Amino acid sequence: MPNSNFAATTLASPITPLQALDHWAPIVWLKTNVYAYPTLEVMHIVAIALVFGTIWIVDLRLLARLRALDQLDVQALAKALLPWTLVGFTLAVATGLTMFVSRIGDLINNTAFIIKICLLFAAGTNAAILHARGRLDAENLLTRMQAALSIAIWLMVITGGRWIAYL
Repeated sequence: MPNSNFAATTLASPITPLQALDHWAPIVWLKTNVYAYPTLEVMHIVAIALVFGTIWIVDLRLLARLRALDQLDVQALAKALLPWTLVGFTLAVATGLTMFVSRIGDLINNTAFIIKICLLFAAGTNAAILHARGRLDAENLLTRMQAALSIAIWLMVITGGRWIAYL
């Protein structure tokens, strides 16, 4: 007599990568532990604050909006803050990717999430162009425009991140 379980198994559709990811033990733990996801979110927010805070200081210095820092060379200020920016960015990426993987099915269809990711690419592109042009020069109009754009983009990234929960 043929094994009916074998027939059911061979006729069943294969598990998709998203389904496999959804059943992966660390993701199941993240979804079921009452403290795991909120802790991850707090870590993500702290990381974003570190990234945005350090970028905000340099951008405001470029815009001559931080009188207390006017005597500091903007290049030296940016160099001093860069390690903190990178620590925050690394933590934001790690926590953000973890949150994304745990809710991938919801997030890939979330307009606010998609906008946030596009804005992150815009922020990175703006920063890459700014730094590819050479030394930071607070007297250069294009540099000041990019600093203002940077602040605007990062505020929109943060806003988009908050809207993810509501869309």
